[in-house]
Amino acid sequence: MTLSFSELDLVEPLQRAVAAENYDRPTPIQAQAIPPLLAGKDLLGIAQTGTGKTAAFALPILQQLAATRAPLTRGSVRALILSPTRELAIQLHESFRRYGRHLSLRSAVIFGGVGQQPQVDALARGLDILVATPGRLLDLLNQKFVRLNNVSIFVLDEADQMLDMGFIHDIKKLIAKLPHERQSLFFSATMPAPIDALAATILKDPVRIAITPAATTVDRVDQRVYFVDATQKRALLAELLKDAAIARALVFSRTKHGADRVAEQLGRSGIRAEAIHGNKSQGARQRALASFRDGHVRVLVATDIAARGIDIDGITHVINYELPNVAESYVHRIGRTARAGAAGIALSLCDGAERAYLRDIEKLTRQKLTVVADHRFHASAPTAGAPMRTNAPAEQRGKRRGRKHRPQSGGQRPGPAANGAIAR
Repeated sequence: MTLSFSELDLVEPLQRAVAAENYDRPTPIQAQAIPPLLAGKDLLGIAQTGTGKTAAFALPILQQLAATRAPLTRGSVRALILSPTRELAIQLHESFRRYGRHLSLRSAVIFGGVGQQPQVDALARGLDILVATPGRLLDLLNQKFVRLNNVSIFVLDEADQMLDMGFIHDIKKLIAKLPHERQSLFFSATMPAPIDALAATILKDPVRIAITPAATTVDRVDQRVYFVDATQKRALLAELLKDAAIARALVFSRTKHGADRVAEQLGRSGIRAEAIHGNKSQGARQRALASFRDGHVRVLVATDIAARGIDIDGITHVINYELPNVAESYVHRIGRTARAGAAGIALSLCDGAERAYLRDIEKLTRQKLTVVADHRFHASAPTAGAPMRTNAPAEQRGKRRGRKHRPQSGGQRPGPAANGAIAR
């Protein structure tokens, strides 16, 4: 195993940038991915955000582009990185800027929800690196403002989230415009069958790296569950957040309106909170994220789709105000904490109607969540039709036969995806 970044075959400008980021030892995915990517290999990476995967592909891409400079023509792109959300696209682009600060490479990020003219102007000069969300990129491609025939490196990031958001058809249209000869990188936290099939069509003899096995949870996260009546959830949440040890908390709601209501209720309880979801304007989302990142607000309430674009260090707690109805989403949620080697805590508030979701989560993660029973809102009886579960060992081992119908994952496809700030 490589012990330090200095042992990786990175050029001096990148070594300087890595040192400025205070990176000492590469994470497992960086140590395993950088050498084959520098050699031009295709790569299939099964890893969540927080494992260091952005640097794992950004550093070798920057090195290859710097070593094989070519004139930039109108609308041309040399490296294309597709991201599912505007927030993640912005963060990816910022990472490329930081790591490539000592290289003279031109980059931009585009996503929907804002005017396209600044993006058109950036594309007109040609780009070494383009980070984009699928919808806006497809729009600009159809308007002939961008050409993909010169792309030599293609990255599909968060592929399973692309599937959840309904972007797969757009991605296939974009891939059809790429050169047949290229280096392709494919990253996904999980590998459901449609994603596995898509990877097979994109990659050629790829190096496969699985840092976090598909659909498993982060071992460093301390996972606890509070049984509570639905009507008492807001009071319990407010009481939990009085704990000063919760320095920065990401709270999950299943719906957009629910996120707004939770944030408003916390505000009335004297706890500063912001909500982020798809109905918020781009400006409002960016302001909420900035306040959360800078520590002006210590609680951010989010829906699953919005939160998948959040890559912020220092989140001490993830709180599932409502359990997700898709167990895999729980894994993604709690992966927002315990990042960069730190520990993290995930607290789930479970009412009687959510017991089936909890069983699915425990089945997927192959572990029981620790039950916290010594709180004043503890549910003394299950909601009608739902089984009672306590922290008694015999009760934990009990199994209920038959299952209620679970609603399908919500999530509508967003509008024509995203666009934004331009870099050098």
